[in-house]
Amino acid sequence: MAVELCLLLLLFCGSTISEVQPIYKPPPGTLDFGFVPAKTYDTGAYHEPGAIGILFKIVHAFLYLVQPNTFPQDLIRKLAQQQFGNTQGDYQKAIYYEIGFIVSAALGLLFILLLPLVGLCFCMCRCCDNCGGEMHQRQKKNADCQRSCFATFLFVASLIISVGVLCAYAANQHLTNQVRGAKKLVNSNFKDLKIFLNDTPAQIDYLVNQYNTTKDKALSDLNNVGPVLGSRVQEQLGKEVRPALDAALTMAGAIRETKEALENVSVSVEVLQEGTERLHANLTDVKMHLSNTLNDSACNAAQAASTCNIIRNSLAQLNINANFSGLPGVSSQLAKINDVLKIDLSSLVQKGYAAFNDTPDLVVNQTRNILSDIKSVLESIGSNITTFTRALPVQKILADLMVHLTQSEAYVQDYFPLVEQYDFYRWLGCLILCCMLVLILVFYYLGLLCGTCGYDKHASPTTRGCISNTGGNFLMAGVGFSFLFSWVLMIVVVLTFVTGGNVEKLVCEPFEDKNLFKVLDTPYLLNKHWKNYLAGIIFKNPNVNLTFEKVYSDCKENKGIYTSLHLEYLFNVNELLNISMHTEDVALKIEHIQINLSKIILLDEIGKENLLNFSSSGIDGIDFSAYLTEINKSVTKVDLLSFANDLEARADQLPKGALENALKGHANNIRMIHNQQVVPLEQAMSTLNQSIRLLKRTSSELMVKVKNVISAVNAAQDLINNNASQVIVQETKKYMDTIIGYFEQYTEWVKESISMEVAACKPIANVIDTAVDIFLCSYIADSVNTFWFGLGGSSMFLIPAIIFAVKLSKYYRRMDTEDVYDDMENGNNGYHKEHLYGIHNPVFTSSVEQW
Repeated sequence: MAVELCLLLLLFCGSTISEVQPIYKPPPGTLDFGFVPAKTYDTGAYHEPGAIGILFKIVHAFLYLVQPNTFPQDLIRKLAQQQFGNTQGDYQKAIYYEIGFIVSAALGLLFILLLPLVGLCFCMCRCCDNCGGEMHQRQKKNADCQRSCFATFLFVASLIISVGVLCAYAANQHLTNQVRGAKKLVNSNFKDLKIFLNDTPAQIDYLVNQYNTTKDKALSDLNNVGPVLGSRVQEQLGKEVRPALDAALTMAGAIRETKEALENVSVSVEVLQEGTERLHANLTDVKMHLSNTLNDSACNAAQAASTCNIIRNSLAQLNINANFSGLPGVSSQLAKINDVLKIDLSSLVQKGYAAFNDTPDLVVNQTRNILSDIKSVLESIGSNITTFTRALPVQKILADLMVHLTQSEAYVQDYFPLVEQYDFYRWLGCLILCCMLVLILVFYYLGLLCGTCGYDKHASPTTRGCISNTGGNFLMAGVGFSFLFSWVLMIVVVLTFVTGGNVEKLVCEPFEDKNLFKVLDTPYLLNKHWKNYLAGIIFKNPNVNLTFEKVYSDCKENKGIYTSLHLEYLFNVNELLNISMHTEDVALKIEHIQINLSKIILLDEIGKENLLNFSSSGIDGIDFSAYLTEINKSVTKVDLLSFANDLEARADQLPKGALENALKGHANNIRMIHNQQVVPLEQAMSTLNQSIRLLKRTSSELMVKVKNVISAVNAAQDLINNNASQVIVQETKKYMDTIIGYFEQYTEWVKESISMEVAACKPIANVIDTAVDIFLCSYIADSVNTFWFGLGGSSMFLIPAIIFAVKLSKYYRRMDTEDVYDDMENGNNGYHKEHLYGIHNPVFTSSVEQW
């Protein structure tokens, strides 16, 4: 059913899209399809054991020491194919692999057989007053040291047994706790599987609905064919048209600037001519008056004669330097420019701009009918999607799968209390085993406590106190129960060790490093007629390379079920994602778009003739050198301000009087002439300089420049009239590829979504991890292995505990007889109690205490 669901999912998505291979594929506008809706799965298929994890690692290390060999893939394959034993080396390999378990199990069996037998012999031996059964203790000088050593060794052995019991109990309780909490994990897995089934239709609907995003974007570009296609055509043509129109507009500005420059030249020359004549007259008057002043008798005085002579000699500098009266006029050129400006060239160029900028509107008007047909095709695709969607029985398949899932969940829920009940019995049995060891430990600890506390080193063996004697009895009781229980404990240890250890080595570790999947993926393993079992089950074609390992890894990464199961062998999405039957119609209709731009006139003949008239206006015939020669001269031969300042300084050298005052008056008059006449003339010369240089630049190769502008305009016009069709075809194809590119984006997005997001099979991997890695390995195997590890260690240390307990009990129990020594010269050497003189002579009589 799951496979059918996946196939229908792909069919459902594939019917909406297609695959096309354009010759040219420009990068289309990126479409945002959003994210495929997917809920978060609750199951975290990972178990953290907590503090007991340290014990698990210790057990894993012990198992590695017992069985360090690598996973026997070849032996497992032969066993699965029922070919094990066909060759002589198979048993040797198996024994070599299991040698650690075999040796350990053999030692356990030896323990099971020998310890009860040894206990029986020991009991019978003691009944015959041997093996320490005689209630008589020989006195030795190192008796205290031996007693202390035996007590210490027994205490250490008891501590180790206690640690083993705690480990076994912790493992037993851990397993019970995990079983009780497993219901939540099981429910979480079922919940994720339900989400997996419930979300799949929503994901399918989302993929289908995102076709509207593609369609809306395509319709938007079609509705905006002017800004989109028209702008592209305009952009390509504009590479030549705009520079040509810009050059023509620049030339129109040059004409206006030329007129202004000619007017400035005409006015400036007239101002300069009049100003220099007036300046010449005023300077002549100043020289005459200065000459008259210098002819005064005061200049004949010895103190003023030299100064007056210097001033008299400098009068020749008071004269004009530049002569503008001989400069040629520019009235004829100005008249021709005014005739050229009667036609507004700028307005004509702007009309060309406006006509060219109307290209998008021309495209809209000329493609209206074709675009309506394309929109009809897109709408028909949407209708087909809706019709096909309604015909798919997706809901029925999902409902059937949900029924099976619900039934499975109900089955698990019904039997889970039974699992808990059996686990309780297991827990109780393991607890009883632990209690056996606890009982033995209680006797040992009580024996050590009573014996140590009640022991009196001054008391003779026959007169030991009741507490000390009780301690010895407790120790012997512990020995007796050790013989009774140890073989039972070891049977459990051997069985759980062989079972749990092999599960860890043959299942858990291979599952973790995926060697187990490699065995399952062995050709012809599970079915001797199928090379790939999983492919044979799903595709009925065992030659398809579909492996358990790849499916598990892909689901672990939460990939889509299409990718994980390689469903392309059943339902190739590349064949389904085929919109060529729709896009071919769209492409043909777009290719039939015919756009005529011959109505665009960039610059008419009047404008071109106007440019030619400008080039023949005669501004290139102006004598610029004559103008520049005079412009580069100063207005006067000497700087009038400097002359006036110098004159005033020399007047200060003269004696006070009329001559000094007269010369200062002349200096002020010269300054006034400079400010009122020279400064305006300099400004007029600056204006003339700028205008002449502008005219010189403009007139330089003016005819060539005008012809280049006209040639550029003609070339652009020729491109529009004759070669625009090629540009239009090229841009139309790009436009077509852009529209189709939206569908290709949708196609690729659906492919990726189907592969990675739709029906993501993470819950399937979680179920496998939960069953094997968590339940079998983490919960059961680790707990069982830790249980036998603790129980087995405790059982093994019962042997030294028995030996030390038997030895130690001799020092705690009350004896019936003891060694006696007669009085020596140094005093009593030995025990002198009432028994020495009573009826019972410890030298000749003894009794045996039964136990």
